[in-house]
Amino acid sequence: MAPLSTLSRRTRRRRAGTLVLACATLAAGAAAQSGDAATLPAVSVTGRSSTLPADVSGFGNLPAERLPMQTLQVGEAQLRDSGGQGLRELSRADASVADAYNAVGYWDSLTVRGYVIDQRYNYRRDGLPISGETAIALDNKARLELLKGTSGIQAGVSAPGGLVNLVVKRPEGELRSAYVELRGARTALAAADLSTRLGTRREFGLRLNAAIEELQPELRDADGRRHLFALAGDWRLAPGTLLEAEFETSRRRQPSQPGFSLLGDRVPDAGDVNPRLNLNNQPWSQPVVFAARYASLRLTHKLGADWRAVLHTGSQRLRTDDRLAFPYGCYDAGADVYYADRYCPDGSFDLYDYRSENERRRMDAVDAGLHGTLRSGGLTHTLSAGVLRSRFEARLQPQAYNAVGSGTVDGRTVTPADPTLAFDNTDRDERQTEFYLRDAVQLGRGVELWLGLRHTRLARSSVSTSGTEATRYRQHFTTPWLATSWAFAPTQRVYASWGRGVESDVVPNRPRYGSTAGRALPALESRQIEAGYRHGDEVLSWGLTAFRIDRPAFADTGLCDDGAPGSCERRADGEAVHRGLELQARARLGHWTLGGSAQWLHARREGSADATLDGTRPPNVPRRSLRLQLGHEPAALPGLALQAALTAESERNLLPAADSPRIPGWARVDLGARYAQSLAGGRRLLWRAGIDNLADRRAWKESPYQFSHVYLYPMAPRTWRVSVQAEL
Repeated sequence: MAPLSTLSRRTRRRRAGTLVLACATLAAGAAAQSGDAATLPAVSVTGRSSTLPADVSGFGNLPAERLPMQTLQVGEAQLRDSGGQGLRELSRADASVADAYNAVGYWDSLTVRGYVIDQRYNYRRDGLPISGETAIALDNKARLELLKGTSGIQAGVSAPGGLVNLVVKRPEGELRSAYVELRGARTALAAADLSTRLGTRREFGLRLNAAIEELQPELRDADGRRHLFALAGDWRLAPGTLLEAEFETSRRRQPSQPGFSLLGDRVPDAGDVNPRLNLNNQPWSQPVVFAARYASLRLTHKLGADWRAVLHTGSQRLRTDDRLAFPYGCYDAGADVYYADRYCPDGSFDLYDYRSENERRRMDAVDAGLHGTLRSGGLTHTLSAGVLRSRFEARLQPQAYNAVGSGTVDGRTVTPADPTLAFDNTDRDERQTEFYLRDAVQLGRGVELWLGLRHTRLARSSVSTSGTEATRYRQHFTTPWLATSWAFAPTQRVYASWGRGVESDVVPNRPRYGSTAGRALPALESRQIEAGYRHGDEVLSWGLTAFRIDRPAFADTGLCDDGAPGSCERRADGEAVHRGLELQARARLGHWTLGGSAQWLHARREGSADATLDGTRPPNVPRRSLRLQLGHEPAALPGLALQAALTAESERNLLPAADSPRIPGWARVDLGARYAQSLAGGRRLLWRAGIDNLADRRAWKESPYQFSHVYLYPMAPRTWRVSVQAEL
């Protein structure tokens, strides 16, 4: 068979259609042997789960409902019910999560509790650090996990919003599953999930996941394709000893989507903008290509009844071609005004040919830990101790960022290309060694004390691709965490916690900073306090959480011109303070389920020397967010589950300024249905259908402030989806 990349578009569609038809035929043939339909279990109406441990917490097998912190879990079934397509699905599952520059064709980016989580430091895979600067495929992931708030207990360096963990599918018993999905008129996905156990004592396990997808979204000029192949295995070497290995390779090739912007001082009406229009539609526009490989090995050995030792190592390799017809700012010749952070009033903008090809990133990590239970003096300790060593390097090439003329927001202006690689990039190296200790102490009468301590030693260096602007520094810091909880009734618990997180940065090695260029800044120590209440029984579970996160900020002062060496100083400049309330609830009333979450967030810049910043709300952060899910299982049709979801957010600021313009709030309704059809021999088919953005609402979904520029992203238009999953 010819490589997919060499085939014509018509041939690719025909082959994708053949694959879809073959899977559908297989499902239909199995359906001919079907018996009576089976009733589905209760519909999961939020991403939370009290029955599963939250690995992202670091407290092992303790259930999420017992932890003195807020975690979110979104499983594979929920992702398929809601039509989830990436990590951005977390923003539909919980009100504390919002979009942050989530362009079609690019990597996913999120804010949690109002802070943008860092693509380089806030992502984990089965607990090991990975880079999020890539397209992360979910076909072989059992669930997504999120630890909300300052994550110093689990990460040496990270932004304070939250920590994302990907839990990989591992071998189970015998499993044969095929999945086919059609989205809109042209996007088609086919995937397979196979698991088995081998050996005389079934000591060997294998699990294979494979997927291929033709990407032709409602957004124009964004056609692409992706594929994934992943294999996981385990070997029960002896009673109490388990060796696990996994390997994944994936590739996605798809043009990305630049944003719209302010038109002079005017916020354009989202109703006047076609959400299917892609401004990256120049004849020379190239797709973004993400190629990723990952492999890991984990050895777990029991040391008696209560202790186990774990050695876990993983390696990630990323290759990226980052390319875009990039709109940025505009010069209004008539008014002789340059708009650095928006487009011109007439809808024109300066257009750049941006290409950064053959970017290579590598992350290696090894974690050696000891975990177990210790009983002493009438107290029970759940302990974890160990060391995590990680190494990251980025090797980039010179890049193109060349002005090629003016574009217009109607997408009709054509400019010439200029792919000249005339600009430096930056290569980076980083080493981290983290020593950690965690202890959950049961004091009796439902009272528990939780302790965490992490000591990090960090070494970083960077240099431009031309060999100039080199920096190198070392730092070390300790991030403590402390909490207490009290289960004062069988179904009720309160808790309070305090913790720190750390970020590290350096003064850019530019002439404008004079003698301070290249020096390490003081570590940015964010602080969080949190208090919560939980109630949970078989009918109703709900919780209320209050939090405050303080994050130091730095700012440049002075002339800040490279033509005037020493004219700029980077110094501490107040804090970003986020105070909030979160409410989660879930209820089961007969055949109905109702659940959701809400967040009220007061996010402000405080203590800044700049009067235009002090007291302002950060851009792209809604003050109020709401997620509601309704499920119904009609008694007259066993196996059928109907679902409806409401996603709503209040207005967002566009600029970090007191008089910032805003985009209006919005609300969207999504519908879904799932039908389980039982087959002979315990097999079944799962039929799903859904409509996203039922009312075809026109709105600005988000307003990221990136590279000192305002961007506006429209909500995707109404999109339907249908799928069938055969479990044979």
